[in-house]
Amino acid sequence: MEFTGGGRLEVRITGADVGKRVSVRYVTDSATREKFTDSVGVLTSWDDAVLLITRKNGDSVRIPESALVAGKVVPAAPARRRGPSATFPELARVTARAWQPVESEALGEWTLRAADGFTRRANSVLPLGDPGLPVADALTHARAWYAARKLPAYVQTATGAEGTQELLCAELDRHGWRREVSAEVRIAALAPIADLDADVSAVRLSRTFDEAWLGRYQRFGEPGPAVRPVLASGPSVWFASVAGTGEIPAAIGRCVVDGRWAGFMAVEVAPDQRRRGLATSVMTALARRALDEGASAAWLQVETDNDGARALYDGMGFAPHHHYHHYRWVEA
Repeated sequence: MEFTGGGRLEVRITGADVGKRVSVRYVTDSATREKFTDSVGVLTSWDDAVLLITRKNGDSVRIPESALVAGKVVPAAPARRRGPSATFPELARVTARAWQPVESEALGEWTLRAADGFTRRANSVLPLGDPGLPVADALTHARAWYAARKLPAYVQTATGAEGTQELLCAELDRHGWRREVSAEVRIAALAPIADLDADVSAVRLSRTFDEAWLGRYQRFGEPGPAVRPVLASGPSVWFASVAGTGEIPAAIGRCVVDGRWAGFMAVEVAPDQRRRGLATSVMTALARRALDEGASAAWLQVETDNDGARALYDGMGFAPHHHYHHYRWVEA
């Protein structure tokens, strides 16, 4: 990381650069001023002689102005080296259409979504633009909207790509909202997934799902009224299953085809059937069907602590595009 200009370290950022992506070096041992740390992220505030930098994974670092020894503005996002080209707004809308709420309301360019509490993705504010009023007032409106439905108030945000919402994340934090869950949105070319050497002979594809399929899906307790309509929502939805020894499938999956995109979700395998390639078989079968419908790119969402799934998707060619987060209002 190069900071020098004419052979010396330079601080080339100011408070006017809030909102830009920056690279900084700062002192971490104030006694000796010999230990340094580098940080790259979006400068989300510079108040009271303290800089706040939000990294691509959503974590923030606070740096006293007095500890800063070098800094510069850097390009908004590094060029992608593999996978399909995609912008954040495009992916945000595609992923949202795969988890459609039962009820929604527009607030300027924000969308308030509710589905009886089933999946945060269908029960959170999707803030893709200007809410049409000050952010603090928009958040107050959102809190009241969810309270009227006896639901916790969540806002879904994103970090780590050009056009993502680091400034909004910092604003949420200042207003008492707390980040609960973070995940990666990953993308890949679809054809290599469809070409995997996987046994798809036992994979059954259907436009609908049944009680047995739900029995393998472990993302909720007792199915509520919104589970079925949310899972069935999307431009072109496919469900996959592999028969088990009983009524409950050994493996399942869901795919939503939306133009050039195929989204993979709800890929689950019975614990005693893991490491047999069933997840790969399910995704390969769904990928082949999505190719038949004209899709060419793939996306999925994986939580940052799911090491097993991340390793599987690495092998399939999925690369991180951005991180997304759910912030929850926490009563004082």
